[in-house]
Amino acid sequence: MKIKVCGLREADNVKAIVALNSDYMGFIFYNGTPRFVGNIAINIIDSIPSNIIKTAVFVNEDVDKIKQIINKYSFDAIQLHGSEGPEIGAEFKGHVKVIKAFGINDDFNFEDLYSYVDHVDYFLFDTKTSIYGGSGETYDWALLDNYRFDVPFFLSGGLSLENLESVNEIHHPKFYGVDLNSRFEISPALKNIEKLEIAFEMLKQNDNQ
Repeated sequence: MKIKVCGLREADNVKAIVALNSDYMGFIFYNGTPRFVGNIAINIIDSIPSNIIKTAVFVNEDVDKIKQIINKYSFDAIQLHGSEGPEIGAEFKGHVKVIKAFGINDDFNFEDLYSYVDHVDYFLFDTKTSIYGGSGETYDWALLDNYRFDVPFFLSGGLSLENLESVNEIHHPKFYGVDLNSRFEISPALKNIEKLEIAFEMLKQNDNQ
């Protein structure tokens, strides 16, 4: 199981999460969230070793702006967390890894993902709320049984030390990784390293079972 820690900004925090051997690290380039990175220093991103997938997160951003940020910071992946259509994924797939996020609730129709299947590398299933992620809320993970496509997916939305044990109950063949964010924070964009250490250990134990 891959582990993605998202919503990072602070240099020392980034360094500490690198030491945990996170598989993905996410930086949010959307100014509608308190986790917005702003003009983050290039050396913070450059400090991340090549075995960790550096991921830039966008919400309904202009294609040229996405390209500019990828090139400036040498990102390995992008996460599209708004209402972007499949043509945006097609623009970038093959150049960087493309993660397309969707908010999930009881009314979500997974067949709506069909047009994205050939244009993304991963889906990310978050909790559907009025904001674009970071709500700390969960959804009924049993809904994931309705997902039938071959694209691997990340589980997101309210993951915490209180519910990580239940991740082991998800046996979907395309379950690829987890996305840890708001429930592991001291304050927005500042992660609690002690909590993350426990989470990483719990998830590794799940992998060994």
